[in-house]
Order: sequence, then C-alpha cells, then structure tokens
Amino acid sequence: MEKAAGCPALGGSYPQKNAEILSSQYGINLFLAGLLLTFAWAVHAVGISKSHLLSYLITLMLIQLLWMLWYLCRSCTQRRLIRDKDTHAGARWLKCGITLFAVITLILDSFKIGYYIDFSNCLSPTEGIFPVTHAVHTILQVYFLWCHAKDVIQSFKTLERFGVIHSVFTNLLLWTNGVLTESKHQLNEHKERLITLGFGNITIVLDDHAPQCNCTTTTVCSVFSQGIYYLYPFNIEYHILASTMLYVLWKNIGRKVEHHQQNKTPFKFHGITVGMISGLIVLTSTIAIVVVYLIQIGGSKIKSELALTMFYLHAIFVLALMCTAGIVALLIYRREDRSLDNSKNPARKLDAELLVGTAAGSWLLSWGSILAIICAQGHPKYTWYNLPYSVLVIIEKYIQNLFIIESIHREQEKANDDIKTLRIVTISRGSTLSLTPLNKEIYNGRATCDSGDIPCLLKGSICGRENDGAGAAKEETTQTNSSVMHSGSDFSFSSRNSVTNNKRRILKNIAAFLFLCNLSLWIPPAFGCRPEYDNGLEEIVFGFEPWIIVVNLAMPFSIFYRMHSAASLFEVNCKT
Repeated sequence: MEKAAGCPALGGSYPQKNAEILSSQYGINLFLAGLLLTFAWAVHAVGISKSHLLSYLITLMLIQLLWMLWYLCRSCTQRRLIRDKDTHAGARWLKCGITLFAVITLILDSFKIGYYIDFSNCLSPTEGIFPVTHAVHTILQVYFLWCHAKDVIQSFKTLERFGVIHSVFTNLLLWTNGVLTESKHQLNEHKERLITLGFGNITIVLDDHAPQCNCTTTTVCSVFSQGIYYLYPFNIEYHILASTMLYVLWKNIGRKVEHHQQNKTPFKFHGITVGMISGLIVLTSTIAIVVVYLIQIGGSKIKSELALTMFYLHAIFVLALMCTAGIVALLIYRREDRSLDNSKNPARKLDAELLVGTAAGSWLLSWGSILAIICAQGHPKYTWYNLPYSVLVIIEKYIQNLFIIESIHREQEKANDDIKTLRIVTISRGSTLSLTPLNKEIYNGRATCDSGDIPCLLKGSICGRENDGAGAAKEETTQTNSSVMHSGSDFSFSSRNSVTNNKRRILKNIAAFLFLCNLSLWIPPAFGCRPEYDNGLEEIVFGFEPWIIVVNLAMPFSIFYRMHSAASLFEVNCKT
C-alpha cells in the first residue's frame, strides 16, 4: 500500500524534471550558438559580420518580449488568485540596483542611436534597430522583474520553463556582447600604454571595427563614441543581475514553498557610523587614485611607473584592512553559538555559488601575476608591488567569502512570543502598581511567579490580590527577597544583552565597511584602471596574446564579483 501511494507522487515529478532538463539544454544550445557567432565576428571569420550577430540578438530579444507580454497579460487576468511567493527572491534593494543600471543602460542605447544617425551612411540598419529593440527590452524586463521576480509559477510550468531560461541566456549573451565590445576598446588603449612603458618588442595587430566613413558632426560623434565606453560597465552589470534574478525565477518553477513569516530587514544607518565613515574614506581615495591613474598612465614612462606604484600601494592597504575586518567578523562568529539555516533556498544557494565561482577569475589573474614575478628575468621596481597585491587579493576573497556565506546561512535572532519579560513591584499601602522588565515566563496564558504574593500581568489585564493587615510583615519580607532576586537577574540579563548588542554593532560596522570597500574595488577595473594590462611583465612571460585572452576571460568575473559581494554584504548588514 505504501508503494502504491508513493507512485503517483514519484511519477508526477518526472515531467517536471524532464521539463527542467529539456529547458536547460535548450538554453545552453542557444547560448553556445550566440557565443560562437560572437567569437566569429570578433576574429573576422569569413562570411560573418556584425549585422549577423546583432540580428541574432534582436531575434532573441523579440522572442523574450513576446513571452513577457504573454506572462504579464495572463497575470492580469488571474490577479485575483493567490499566488505563492518566494520571500527571499527579488529583494527591494536588488530591484532598486537593477533599475539604476537599467536607466544608465537606456542612456547608453540613446548614445548608440545617436552614433548610428551620425554614421548612417556606412552602418548596417541592424545597428540602428538593435539599440531601439534593446531599450524596449530593458524597460519591459525591469517592469517584469519588479512585479514577478518573487513568483513561484505553478501553471503552464513546461512553457514557462522555456520562456524563463530563454530570458536567462538572452541576458547572458547581451552581457557577453557588452564585455567583448568593451574589451576591444580597452585593448586599443592597452597597446599604447605598453609602448610608453618601454615594451616596444610586444607587437600585435589589434583589429578596429570603426566605421569606414566620416561622421556628419565630428564633435557629437566624439562625445557618443567616448561616452559609450564609459557606460558599458553599468550595462554589463545590468544584464548579469537580470540573468541571476531570472535564474532564481526558473529554479522556483513548480517549487513547494514553506509558508512562514519572513522578518523584514530594513537598512538602518544607526550604529554603523564608524564603518560608513571608514568605507567612505576608502571610496573617496579610490576615486582619486583612479582619476590620477587614468591621467598619468601612458603619458610617459616615469608617469606610468608612478601611477602603477600608487595603485598597488593603495590597493595593498585597502586589501589588508579588508582582511583584518573579515578575520575579526569570523572570530566573533566562532564565539557565538547560533545554528545555521539549511532550508532549501535557491536565491541563497545561487549567491554562494556566484561568490566562489566569480572569485576564481581574480584568483586566476593573481596566480598568473605571481608566477610571472617568479619566472621573469628582469623586474622593474614597480612590478615587485604586484606580489603582495596578488597574494592579498587571494587571501581577501577567501576570507570575505567565508564571512558572507556564513552570514547569509545564519538564522536570524527571533523574539520568542511565548516568553515575556516583566517585573511587577507592588506597594501595598499606596495601592500603586509599577511595571518594568524582568525575566518571567508565561505559558499558555498563565504566569509563573516566584512568590504567590506577587501579582501577574496577562494579555493587558492585571490580576492581584489585596493584602490584609495581618499579612503586611510577610508581604514586606517577600518584596525584599524579590527585589534582591530581581536586581541580580536584571544585572545578568543586561550584561548578556550588552555583549550581544556590542557584537552585533561590530558586525554591522564590518559589513558596512566591506560593502563600501567592494564598491571601491569595483570602480578601477570597471572604468579602465587595470594594472593586469598595464604593467607588461605578464605579457613578457606568457606572451601578449595568451595573457590578453586570460585577462579578457577572467576580468568580467572579477568585476562582477565585487558588485555581487557588495550586494551580499548589504543584505548581511540588514540581517545582522
């Protein structure tokens, strides 16, 4: 009988699992086809042009637009139905972040439209259609994520799996296209900087996809062409964030959600002044370093070496502070006895996997730099600073990952509704009742008191008994003993509470400091301050083309790691 009862549930899971496998394979093939098309365009493959790549991306975006419109229309017709929601997915601060990146992406699309108008004589029509389609896609996708990121889809599950996974890999391909375009621009500037540093023996022909015609208005074209590359980092972050949110939506399809109360965790500035001020100092100094670096690098050999030295010293100092803060936080966790939340949570699992997976990009670059320093024949003075910098990058990410992953898995402290803290001091002669906190346990609507003469408070009602004159002496004795007991209990409770609050305040300050530090370390590589390109030592050891390929593959993951860590630390700060 047990086997017969279990068969339907087991058989019912097969279609759902098959749909998950089929949709994931569809998405992977969709992505691989686009990836090869992107690669073919980048290496000037015969018969493949940029218009072919853009046509493919436009087609994918149009299909996603149709699916999102269908989903939104169906949701409107069923808006009165109660839907399951994943309270951990699509946090408000995450939606605000993706909205900010989307707004800047729309500005990027407007620049591309203006660029196409100025070079319309020699550009393919697809280069004008693409930014328009992308702008519409961005607006509708952000609206979709705001409204439905928390949905747990229980109807049309097979169709929805294909629609959501199509959206995931469409965003990943748009991210890949943005990374490639931005990397090609960085390579053109990179070769000029290497020649300035004296590495003239490194030669490579860098391709240039600039239009083969003159611009109608030179000044406007220059603004558009330069502005586009400064906006690409935000476009890249937008698409990777959208793909992660959509992936969580895909994982939630058909999931059985446990209905329990989710505590809201608003962000508060109270109590994190030290962490915020320290982090803002790091952020301000980092922006200043990046500005000076971009001005000085490539100006002359001396200026370039000074810029690299300045960058390494600043980064070493910041990374050392981050390592120290992370170690302090982990030591506090070791002194606490709090259980971990091991319940099924796709959003939390994805966060942990992304942290470790994207950190591998930085670790790859760091180990490459360490190996280059060890194996190189000659060492310019500034390259020696690269050794402690690379070592600290590895250690800092290791410590920070431990801190974040443990923080998001720790159960939040919850106030027990069955335990109330009360103190009742009675003054018999004056018939006065005073209420202050004391540890008193209330079980099933009854209060347990140490003395029968002490009145109790239950659900807002006060119950007590009057004392006669004969019991005055006994009552006075009871009150004296109770006062002593209450004072000792209060002192012990206050001490424990004070220690807990101090630990929590330290952890919140550490999370706030690390949050701003990760934002600070996101800025340099995102806006072209990349010593992995500019110091030249790795190119000599590994060869120009192999090292550039490694950097171009690893750098996007390194950049995303910083932004994702900042988002995770923001959540840690709210939960602490």
